[in-house]
Parts: sequence; structure tokens; C-alpha cells
Amino acid sequence: MKYFTIEELTRSTTARLRGIDNTPSQQVIDNLNALVDNVLDPLREAWGKTLHVNSGYRCRALNKAVGGVPASQHMRGEAADITAGSKDANRELYSLLKRLNLPVDQAINEKDFSWIHVSYGPRHRRHFFAIR
Repeated sequence: MKYFTIEELTRSTTARLRGIDNTPSQQVIDNLNALVDNVLDPLREAWGKTLHVNSGYRCRALNKAVGGVPASQHMRGEAADITAGSKDANRELYSLLKRLNLPVDQAINEKDFSWIHVSYGPRHRRHFFAIR
């Protein structure tokens, strides 16, 4: 991990405010490390500027509290929602992610580039799509 930490990938204001223990298991930490090593760090290196993690690992209770889908990759430490700071920057970042051909499982333009969901897991489907 060159640009990201486990702490930022597990931090949650919602968990803190609601008293939810979002401590990851060792398997989740291993998955987060793989996400960072294979997708997030290479993307950040190519981007050349800071990227912010809006949401990383979510335990089941936290995922439910934020309205996450029941089988969310966030619950396995395989996904992060990131932003470069603006919709325009996120649009550029998404384009870069496509060009880099990193082994993403999913890259989702969320709500017209409000943020980008990226995941890395055993399937490596390289699915790029939008959720409005």
C-alpha cells in the first residue's frame, strides 16, 4: 500500500455515529490489500493526484445502515467508492481507469460521476457501467 491505508478504507462516519463496530477480519484486510495493490495504487499513480475514499469496507450492519445492496463487495473488502473531487475530475478518472485496463471486477459511474465504485475480486469481469 503506497497511497492508501486500511484505516481510510474502513473509516465510516455512519458507523461512528451509530456505534457500529466496522473492524475488518484478516480475510477482509487481505482483500483490501489486493484491491489497493491491483487497482487503487496503480490508478492513483497514473492519476498523479490525491484520490479520496468515500466508502471502503462495510460490515453487514454498516452496509444495511447505508442502504448497500445485500451482496455488496464492500462487505468482503473487495470494493471502494472513490472520488477525485468533482464530477468533471471523476469523469476523467473513470476514462483513465478504462484506458489503464487494470484488473477491475466492476467500475461503476455512480450518479453521473458523483463518485466511482471500483472493485477487485476473484472474477475480474472488467464491467464498466453507470448507475443513475
